[in-house]
Amino acid sequence: MVRVFAILIGYVFGLFQTAFFYGKMHGIDIREHGSGNSGTTNALRVLGTKAGLIVFLGDCIKCILAIVLVRVLFGESHQDMIQLLCLYSGAGAILGHNYPFYMNFKGGKGIAATAGMVIAFDPLFMVVGIATFFGNFFLTHLVSLCSLLTYTVLMIMLVVCGQLGYFSNMTQPALIEAYVVFALLTALAFWKHRENIKRLLSGTERKTYLSKKNKVD
Repeated sequence: MVRVFAILIGYVFGLFQTAFFYGKMHGIDIREHGSGNSGTTNALRVLGTKAGLIVFLGDCIKCILAIVLVRVLFGESHQDMIQLLCLYSGAGAILGHNYPFYMNFKGGKGIAATAGMVIAFDPLFMVVGIATFFGNFFLTHLVSLCSLLTYTVLMIMLVVCGQLGYFSNMTQPALIEAYVVFALLTALAFWKHRENIKRLLSGTERKTYLSKKNKVD
């Protein structure tokens, strides 16, 4: 039951659609512009760098807050599985972001929310995630590719670190469950990026820059 509570807490926090609300503040529905996606990259392209940064921070912070709340509520009573519960909470926030019920389940792709989950999950994973994403971003400027590479690297890292005893407070069953949760999130990320993957393979994926050249209607 505690797993269900963690997921629900995350989902509620994930429902705050930063790009949608920011767009409404500026007189537009972000879903009717650019890619139609309610997330950081589309906000950056449609509304500019400042908007992209605000949306990223908003979507990142909502996941961090969900995980912090789960740690406060269950940290003492479930010490041997608190990191697993953090993953469940993060997963809930990502689902809330991707599939908000009040927007006909049409949200974003969950990458900024994932960043928040990784930041709140573990410092080492945060450093590796940031290095992987931005290292590739400044080389390729392909957000989708960077996102999928980061997910893949962190999935491998989770298993390797888990089996080497990095998460010493977690039992093996809890570790296996954590692997499954993160593997499902990785699969979801690939599913949400399926059109991007097609464009990457065909060489037509649009590049993203931290500048005004992104602006689209």
